[in-house]
Amino acid sequence: MSGKNSKMELLGSAPIPQALMALGIPIMIGMLINALYNLVDAYFVGGLGESPMGAISIVFPLGQVVVGLGLMFGNGAASYLSRLLGQGDRDTANRAASTALYSSVLIGGVLIVFAAVFLRPVLALLGATDTIMPYALTYGRIYVISCIFNVCNVTMNNIVASEGAAKTTMTALLLGAVLNIGLDPVFIYVLDMGVAGAAIATAISQSFSTLVYLIYVLRKKSAFTFRLQEFKPTRQIYTEILKIGIPTLTFQLLTSLSIALVNRAANGYGDAVIAGMGVVTRVTSMGTLVVFGFLKGFQPIAGFSYGARKFDRLREAVKTSILWSSVFCILVGLLMALFSTQIISQFANGSSDMIAVGRKSLFANGLSFFLFGFYTVYSSLFLALGKGTKGFVLGACRQGICFVPVILLLPKICGINGILYAQPIADAFSAVITIFMAWRLHRELRITEEQICHDK
Repeated sequence: MSGKNSKMELLGSAPIPQALMALGIPIMIGMLINALYNLVDAYFVGGLGESPMGAISIVFPLGQVVVGLGLMFGNGAASYLSRLLGQGDRDTANRAASTALYSSVLIGGVLIVFAAVFLRPVLALLGATDTIMPYALTYGRIYVISCIFNVCNVTMNNIVASEGAAKTTMTALLLGAVLNIGLDPVFIYVLDMGVAGAAIATAISQSFSTLVYLIYVLRKKSAFTFRLQEFKPTRQIYTEILKIGIPTLTFQLLTSLSIALVNRAANGYGDAVIAGMGVVTRVTSMGTLVVFGFLKGFQPIAGFSYGARKFDRLREAVKTSILWSSVFCILVGLLMALFSTQIISQFANGSSDMIAVGRKSLFANGLSFFLFGFYTVYSSLFLALGKGTKGFVLGACRQGICFVPVILLLPKICGINGILYAQPIADAFSAVITIFMAWRLHRELRITEEQICHDK
């Protein structure tokens, strides 16, 4: 059996546990390593002091905005591509994949130039203090330019995952992560380049991940051809991509906004609070990226099953994904809550203020992380089924609809504790909304299935 037929079998007929593990575990491992190198990055920069650590925390949301373009085209295309493969429409799938890739790189390049030109005012808007600004400029000038590789990587990550080639995605993520972990101490300390060294290490690592995807396409391993002549920005293709991609981009923008609002709220409490909250963000991202990685395997199965009208298979995939992701989130949440002091201490370089802030926030975030798997399965499911508006609403809850009012109001009432506990409170509200929307979705699927059975 050819590699492409094997991928289609995983999406359409293999047992759900086997398919989820084959498609989700490699991406999950890759994203876990990716999250790990973000932590290692913070660990080595943390050794330089609170202000350098605060600098990478300030720049982080800016990079996420740029990467959001890759997610908009990549995740938007992935949902569409999975459904097209389920329907057997390879020609449209090729045009959609090519259009998504080239669009993300072109628009991403424009945004990167804009961010580089206006870097100082953007960093000030994101909450950089006078002591953090010099480090943020040094790190940001290099990091922002290197994001062009990340835009390409994120787009390809989603497109390749949609065709079931999870091992290729894992290889690209793994290579970049291992390189970054190895290069960080060399550039930061051996070559004495400080935060600039951290940015250079990231740039080199991301370029090698891009190379993996380039080789994959040139060796014709992909189900898609990515020929330049297949770049067809038609209204139909953009509509299908953007109805899922825009909610995904909005989610990414809200993630960046939430980090920026935390940094601005923490601005008046000093660099230690900004640095401490930055560490909490990176630690919790270890868990969230693993769940997102696993669900990259769930999404093509859900989209393919829905496109092929295999509703029993779709329901089984949802139930299994909720069970597995929830067990993982409870275990990881307990670790973050029980060992919050020990974890934060590894990045604080002896700063008692940073440890005090990070410990309390990580404890609360660990407890609320119990809910993350359940919430994220349904957030991913709506997008996989092409239900863009509902996916937008649910995707915007955790770090937008629920979070923004909390972070704007709670610090005024509770002071610094309002900053530390804003995300856990938003998580609880988001879970309640998810329960309601999940019930509505399953009712709609039952009605659709009954209509199809009646028409046969």
